[in-house]
Amino acid sequence: MIERDHDLKVRVAALTSFVGTLWIVRALDSFLARGVSAAGFGIVPRTWDGLWAIPITPLIHASWEHLISNTIPLVILGSLVLLRGVTEFIFVTLFSILISGLGTWLFGAGNAQHVGASGLVFGLFGYLVFRSAFDRKLGSAVITLVVAAAYGTAMVYSLIPTPDVSWSGHFFGFIGGFLAARIRYPHCRASLVAP
Repeated sequence: MIERDHDLKVRVAALTSFVGTLWIVRALDSFLARGVSAAGFGIVPRTWDGLWAIPITPLIHASWEHLISNTIPLVILGSLVLLRGVTEFIFVTLFSILISGLGTWLFGAGNAQHVGASGLVFGLFGYLVFRSAFDRKLGSAVITLVVAAAYGTAMVYSLIPTPDVSWSGHFFGFIGGFLAARIRYPHCRASLVAP
């Protein structure tokens, strides 16, 4: 029982620390000029500075509303990934940030800073939706159905290009989540069922 309590505390601490960092950065940014962040700059596509910004971009949010809109699904989806442990959460988080960032750097709208944790949110969503196809566990399938029902429409809607929204971060975050699920469970091969 003590080990289980410790494991739960570590999982809660991992998610709380990450989300707390987002809020601390936004609080510091409130005292800075608009477009400037204490964490640095966001991704500016096809620039060297933009490439180096990939790891810190999820920490930067343009407004409190932007942060809140990312925090709620980040906590819910992150908690679902954390059911399998901190290692899985860290892997999916880093992989989603990397793929979302690279996709944004390559294909995002130029002359703009792309910021926010929405690429990570889409990565967590993609991971949870596709994990069941690769690990073939009933628990994963139930989570897939719940996540798809709760967030499916909102996520699809968010992939539509809109002014001031980084559709590339969303799209490539989702792809990153799919790839993370595939890489995390390589021994489980999806098979086609004969008619």
